[in-house]
Amino acid sequence: MRLLLPLSSPLSATSSPATPQFLPEHPPPSQFDFPNLSRILKKSVIGTLTGALSLTLVFSSPLSSVAAAADPYLSLSPPSSSQDSSLNHFDSAPEDCPNEEEADTKMQDDDFKPQLVTNEGIVEEAWDIVNGAFLNTRNNNWSPEAWQKDDILASPIKSRSKAHEVIKKMLASLGDQYTRFLSPDEFSRMSKYDITGIGINLREVSDSDGNVKLKVLGLVLDSPADIAGVKQGDEIIAVNGMDVSGKSSFEVSSLLQGPNKTFVVLKVKHGKCGPVKSLKIQRQVNAPTPVSYRLEKVDNGKVSVGYIRLKEFNALARKDLVIAMKRLQDKGASYFVMDLRDNLGGLVQAGIETAKLFLDEGDTVISTAGRDPEAQKTVIADKKPLVTAPLIVMVNNRTASASEIVASALHDNCKAVLVGERTYGKGLIQSVYELRDGSGVVVTIGKYVTPNHMDINGGGIEPDFRNLPGWDEVKERLSKCNNLQRS
Repeated sequence: MRLLLPLSSPLSATSSPATPQFLPEHPPPSQFDFPNLSRILKKSVIGTLTGALSLTLVFSSPLSSVAAAADPYLSLSPPSSSQDSSLNHFDSAPEDCPNEEEADTKMQDDDFKPQLVTNEGIVEEAWDIVNGAFLNTRNNNWSPEAWQKDDILASPIKSRSKAHEVIKKMLASLGDQYTRFLSPDEFSRMSKYDITGIGINLREVSDSDGNVKLKVLGLVLDSPADIAGVKQGDEIIAVNGMDVSGKSSFEVSSLLQGPNKTFVVLKVKHGKCGPVKSLKIQRQVNAPTPVSYRLEKVDNGKVSVGYIRLKEFNALARKDLVIAMKRLQDKGASYFVMDLRDNLGGLVQAGIETAKLFLDEGDTVISTAGRDPEAQKTVIADKKPLVTAPLIVMVNNRTASASEIVASALHDNCKAVLVGERTYGKGLIQSVYELRDGSGVVVTIGKYVTPNHMDINGGGIEPDFRNLPGWDEVKERLSKCNNLQRS
């Protein structure tokens, strides 16, 4: 089984996602190094690092009541029966085939049990995963051809703990800081890690015909999904009326996310021939919004500038950013500053969806490269931009991963200028694979490439300016960029 890592923070690969990580951040706007944007425009963007930021992935927002007005499925009351008359009851079931359903249920039960395997078999399984999926990004001498399995299994492995030690040494020899071994306990905590807000974890499962289905891997006891009637092994059919066929587990997990106490409608199928059921589930998440914002007057009050601080990319980042942008526009903001300094990332999908808010339809957000064809994709913006006003993105050496995806997408598509320091340079993709004894391996399988075909990893992104420029200079820079793209 393979899971996509939910975190994109450069530090997430070195600790268990079950444990919150506390990282330095800038103070909130009221305590910011520069009391107003007028002073920011005359100062260096480098500030003092203070405070702490938790990278826990489930959050609630004081803005949720505003977000509710834009989406009936984000309302604080259950959707009415007129919106979906099938909610919380069984739809018409497919043909009756109890024997097949019983066999399918047994297959699911077996699928969730660790299988007996030899110590050598566990090591060989880990070797096969790395040999087929690992992407070498360090320009060392590693290659699948040179990585001989016979050398690794030359001596008998007499215990499971010894097998795990062999795997650790094997992975360490790759020289990749993000590729590592997970004990059965560590893998169990990761696989049950809820990034949906309703208490489930999803995975992609292929049937005998090669069709990929999304099934419930983990179910938190007494969670909203459990109380609503979701079962472990259920197939996810649709989210809020949207068919999820062909979508990844990560994409669907993102669809399930939303502000605290709002509702999501989940359509599930139990068993191979079981009934399809639509369920209203109320999200339960608990954490502050990552977005803060204010309106500043510059040029003796002649120009209104919207300043937005985005601390991390969690489930609420895009929704709360939309609210902030609209409020600032309503108050007359004609320019925007997005502060991504010390934003170490978070959910990659949240970063991608945030970048799309500023891009034209058809613009490239990011591309991924890897040995596995599934890791070779290009993400394209599919809607018109939310705003077209000139934008400054503030970055520093702790702007990383999902933040770098946003910064590079806006910069390379001539939507923003970057101001500050060179970014961190974390542009790798990891997948988590389960081994047959319940342990697992995290393997680097791909990397991010910017729209201008630059490899983010290692070198980071060089800003356009060290200090904040004047708005005339920003407009001139963006105009030249657009002219170059058209020529």
